[in-house]
Amino acid sequence: MPIKVGDRLPNATFRVMTPEGPKPKTTDEIFKGKKVVLCAVPGAFTPTCHKSHLPGLVKNADAITGKGIDAIYVTSTNDPFVQDAWKKASGADKIEFLSDGNADFAKAIGLDLDASGMGLGTRSKRYCMVVHDGVVKTLNVEDAPGKADISGADNLLKAL
Repeated sequence: MPIKVGDRLPNATFRVMTPEGPKPKTTDEIFKGKKVVLCAVPGAFTPTCHKSHLPGLVKNADAITGKGIDAIYVTSTNDPFVQDAWKKASGADKIEFLSDGNADFAKAIGLDLDASGMGLGTRSKRYCMVVHDGVVKTLNVEDAPGKADISGADNLLKAL
């Protein structure tokens, strides 16, 4: 059953790129005591993710944090090396990237996507959530991976 507004995020460990290479980062480290935006995409550099979803977040990062958000995170099932390359290629220096390489987090919250029919394996559904101290306050999940409407930055700003 998918996570819903009012639920606490499960304990999970992502991988993040640091100057020393990939390092683990837990949900407690990311969300505890903070107001955070977490957006998930099916894959870095894929058309909708790269041309629609991420650019809106990059463009509106200051406006989002100006609404009392402590951090903006983007997660996908790509490895931390791809996530880091995508961050750099997109000029997304105000956004943190979380690698959920085995889709453990996506599965734990019930928002995994079987894209094996397209040769992409298990991915995350596209969504954007606002999380306060580990509790989901808003959640907007797209009904198709090629859409970035309700999970996009414009809709997020309206909800903040």
